[in-house]
Amino acid sequence: MAKKQSKFLRGRSISPEPIRHNTKLVDLVDNAFLAYNAARLREACWLFTQKMLEPDVTVGVTLTGALTPAGLGMSALIPLIKAGFIDWMISTGANFYHDTHFGLGLKMHEGNAQTSDIVLRDEEVVRIYDIFFDYSVLLDTDAFFRRVIEAPEFQRPMSTAEFHYLAGRYVYERERKLGLRNKSLLSAAHEYDVPLYTSSPGDSSIGMNVAAKALQGNKLAFDPSLDVNETAAIVLAAKRGLIHGRGGKKKSGRSAIFILGGGSPKNFALQTEPQIQEVLGIDERGHDYFLQVTDARPDTGGLSGATPGEAVSWGKVDPERLPDAVVCYLDSTVALPMITAYALARHKPRQPRRLYERREEFMNLLMDEYKTSTRR
Repeated sequence: MAKKQSKFLRGRSISPEPIRHNTKLVDLVDNAFLAYNAARLREACWLFTQKMLEPDVTVGVTLTGALTPAGLGMSALIPLIKAGFIDWMISTGANFYHDTHFGLGLKMHEGNAQTSDIVLRDEEVVRIYDIFFDYSVLLDTDAFFRRVIEAPEFQRPMSTAEFHYLAGRYVYERERKLGLRNKSLLSAAHEYDVPLYTSSPGDSSIGMNVAAKALQGNKLAFDPSLDVNETAAIVLAAKRGLIHGRGGKKKSGRSAIFILGGGSPKNFALQTEPQIQEVLGIDERGHDYFLQVTDARPDTGGLSGATPGEAVSWGKVDPERLPDAVVCYLDSTVALPMITAYALARHKPRQPRRLYERREEFMNLLMDEYKTSTRR
């Protein structure tokens, strides 16, 4: 009698075609990334392209690590925004600050990480590992932000999304005057009404310049409560189907979080569900899709390495959707360009959601459901 094949042997046979000089990236991912973290990267490409970009899914992206100085704003994030593949974002302030250099026509250069930092300091060259730039880049960008926040529209408390939208208009205009295009993430997000949040607004050179202007009487202040509630409202609107046009009390939409790195932006995005469920007492179950690219281990207890399974215990991820969670242990500077290229090749563009202009509508939904909850 023939032995019955184990159910664990139902995966496709590992027998890839040889890689050739004309092999396309999408075919490389589909056919040659068969095991270990190559397979996780393939699963990340599939999850993002086949499920997270469905019409009823709202995609939030989080950024940590110095991604924009490495040009990933221009090469990957802006194309994803233009294709309608990013609906809202949370990032470290540093990424938005260094992104602004490019919108101002300032230069970043490839360098050698083994160069003496003492020599670089003498040469007034600043280093982000193997990215070099002149110290004047910082001074010129600081001067730009200080001048911008002197404008009347900044003389009040606001969410970081409103700040980045208003500041993005100035970057957009500077790009236009310099004859630049598609250089700044801040500018592109303004053009496409993508809300940009910063979970720790004081932890960047933008926040440092805001603090400096406060010493001179400037009234700009970031309101973290607005950020917490606005991001929760975006997620609730996504889950209620309000964003893609089929809203209602019954769950009729989905929420996806694409995490690049980890840190504070990761938690700020995922805590939207505990804010909805635990704090506001609104009936919800968690995000539908969890995709993370990270080099952090789970066993150290840090949030950056926390698994989607652990997130389920907090209510951050819907337990029924856990099979759709992927963690790819890889450098974001490797994974993001490949996921971007794969998605642009495999999925047609989506209509931009322009969520920034709908924040008040989403906050009204949040308030209405909070008023009827039992947790007030």
